Amino acid sequence: MKKIIALVLSVMMLGLLAGCGSTETKAPAPKKIVIGLDDSFPPMGFRDEKNNIVGFDVDMAREAAKRLGLEVEFKAIDWSSKEAELNGKRIDALWNGMNITEERKKNVLFSEPYMESKQLIFVLAGSPIKSAADLAGKAVGVQQASIAEEVVTKDVQLKNSLKDFKQYPDFIAAFMDLKTGRLDAVITDEILGRYYLSKEAGQYVAIDQPLGEVGVYGVGFRKEDKKLRDKVQAILDEMKKDGTSAKISKQWFGEDIVK
Repeated sequence: MKKIIALVLSVMMLGLLAGCGSTETKAPAPKKIVIGLDDSFPPMGFRDEKNNIVGFDVDMAREAAKRLGLEVEFKAIDWSSKEAELNGKRIDALWNGMNITEERKKNVLFSEPYMESKQLIFVLAGSPIKSAADLAGKAVGVQQASIAEEVVTKDVQLKNSLKDFKQYPDFIAAFMDLKTGRLDAVITDEILGRYYLSKEAGQYVAIDQPLGEVGVYGVGFRKEDKKLRDKVQAILDEMKKDGTSAKISKQWFGEDIVK
């Protein structure tokens, strides 16, 4: 009888030890979120005169991370490789004025839209270009892997009418070529373009005729990270309800343009 009791106790002890072991090997909850962004996309995310990454989306992400109890790291990436960076787990989210498209939805899980996005034509002040039709025979620049590039590529008639269609690593390089006369026009996001115009008063003008459909911005996550996506979405909803997102928007745009 004593042997039987001893055997039972031994089995119970092994079970307890196994249970303790499984607790110790349990993966710890993440304490940091890494945000991937193009650091040359003002006013959403860019570097200031002190080389710090700042912007509307940066402020929104910083506040969201704070409410989630997470540290936040902003990592500048090659925007044309954004999905590879995300799905390669080098970053946890894409938060940088990223348009939600059906094509991107195949590889990225998005938050709800938080801002509208229009693609506009920007030209030098005094340019004879007044509409998309006037781009025929002209040299036009866009940022590589941007919605502007997609819009022009899909509009076969427009693209075929151009004298030259150039893709740049960032919009700043495109505007520099516009300024020096190597381009006749730049097509880019309205928010980005108008912010750039505000810093170069009198140099450029925007043509208020959107190309393609009006899009929307969203925060991008890995397909399998639905739990993280839902947590961030809940915080964004909370920030909108309590007026925090409106406050941040007014700091960057002078008005509340958050959806």
